[in-house]
Amino acid sequence: MQAIRSRDTKPERLVRQLVHAQGLRYRVAAKPLPGLRRTADMVFRPAKVAVFIDGCYWHGCPEHYVPPRTNHGYWSEKVARNIARDRDTNQHLADAGWTVLRFWEHEPSRDCADQIILTVNRIRRPGTTG
Repeated sequence: MQAIRSRDTKPERLVRQLVHAQGLRYRVAAKPLPGLRRTADMVFRPAKVAVFIDGCYWHGCPEHYVPPRTNHGYWSEKVARNIARDRDTNQHLADAGWTVLRFWEHEPSRDCADQIILTVNRIRRPGTTG
């Protein structure tokens, strides 16, 4: 498991590059809440937006998750714990007034970046549409 990247994956880098090109600045692999021992892939602190780009296997994508053939019990339980932790993280952040954006690694980077940009700009400038 040491070889599995937990940050700076190709989908994350592509989305960050697109968002950065639009002038938005953010923290990478940062804790949105000080007391919460979890990190988001991108954190926009002033706007209180946390972005997660989840791997299809590790987070149980409904479209692409394939149960493991070896050591099925261990890995399936691991993915189930990840899903539960993701839901718990979403709830903690929402309770603290944060907006949580979650994307799957297979989603087009441009679509993810566009949604992030739109959400952050809407929160920063209330009352604007578009």
